[in-house]
Amino acid sequence: MTGQLGYNRQAMSEVDARSALEVLAALDRLFEQMIAQQRRKVLKLARDVVPNIGPEDVLNPHDFPVLKAHPTFEFEDGLLSGLVAAHIAARAEIRQRFAPSPAPGAR
Repeated sequence: MTGQLGYNRQAMSEVDARSALEVLAALDRLFEQMIAQQRRKVLKLARDVVPNIGPEDVLNPHDFPVLKAHPTFEFEDGLLSGLVAAHIAARAEIRQRFAPSPAPGAR
């Protein structure tokens, strides 16, 4: 039976928790690399416009009107946000579907 997202539910249910955690670890490494690369790119773009801006300042571009108005920065910052959101969603989906649930009352 094919699920709403186009995957075979029966085949997916046969994935064991260990394999799912291995896939999760591989996805984490991949997303972390892509996110780090995009953060560097966003910071470089920001420093082209505001030379003394720091990594923490880039998290609040609205504090720098010239930066907020820069179309390339906005685009690349949006890509960064999308990568972070995709990482969170992928982790949640894999954990929900495949990671073992803790026993009731276990911490």
